[in-house]
Amino acid sequence: MTPLQLVLSTRNDHKAREFGDLLAPHAVAPLPDAVVLPPEDGDTFAENALGKARAAAAALGVPAIADDSGIEAAALDGRPGVRSARFAGPDATDAENLSKLLREAPAGSAVAYVCAIAFVDPHDGTERVFEGRCTGTLDHDPRGTGGFGYDPAFVPDDPLARDPAGADGRPRTMAQLSPQEKASISHRGHAARLLLAWLDGRAAG
Repeated sequence: MTPLQLVLSTRNDHKAREFGDLLAPHAVAPLPDAVVLPPEDGDTFAENALGKARAAAAALGVPAIADDSGIEAAALDGRPGVRSARFAGPDATDAENLSKLLREAPAGSAVAYVCAIAFVDPHDGTERVFEGRCTGTLDHDPRGTGGFGYDPAFVPDDPLARDPAGADGRPRTMAQLSPQEKASISHRGHAARLLLAWLDGRAAG
């Protein structure tokens, strides 16, 4: 299979690094500064991801991918959801968003990470969306320095978070997992593997 050249429609450096690893051997190029992205005002992760992928594909004339992801808290009826990056305000930092979630949702309550990855090929009009999920519980004692966003307080349900446990014997948060461990169970990892399988099938067909 010949590796594809894909443009990743994001300004998020953390996501760019993750996608570079998740989609190997395909090459993931950064988004040129001149490309204007639409506002993330859709009602679903898929809508927002498609909007960004379409914008990059149209501007550059090459296949583009984009993701939209966030956290859903059962205690908050699914919020912040698509508003995860702006939960504490339009220009909120990761720390501010996490602090707001910890104030509003009780410790031990159910949470889920959701990721939608959109693929758009301007040459033949192909559009596809792949969704991944990772369920867990909210910990009010943020731990770990890896990851980003809500990772320090997200304890995955996956047994990987418990075996091996953290140095304190407690289940590990997403921020305490290695990049490889996180990719194996994360919402973005699940969605990326679905995209990879589809790309392989498309190339073979």
